[in-house]
Amino acid sequence: MTREDLDQICAALPGAELALPPELVSWKVAGKMFACVAGGNSPGDGVSVKCADTEMAAMLIDAGEAVRAPYFHKSWVRLPFESTDRNYAEHRVNVSYDLIRKSLKKAVRDALPERSS
Repeated sequence: MTREDLDQICAALPGAELALPPELVSWKVAGKMFACVAGGNSPGDGVSVKCADTEMAAMLIDAGEAVRAPYFHKSWVRLPFESTDRNYAEHRVNVSYDLIRKSLKKAVRDALPERSS
């Protein structure tokens, strides 16, 4: 996966917006981050995404599917660009997006474009 792949995946999600410096380079829905870019396309760079809970994050790390996302809560993991398949990254980004979207207040959720199946 590349940074360009990530941007294509995130841009396709309803209400997703790219935040650039002075904030972290990240993708947000209704102002809440669901994907945070770490670097560009250099080794070790990747995207940090939210998992349902710390147990899921630990399982993904133990299985070698992700690494610990530095500076984030333990329910977030990093998917390194160089070793993550685009389809898998798309799945994890979608899970993160859905978790964050679900956590929004109902009025905010209802104002967002519909999520296609």
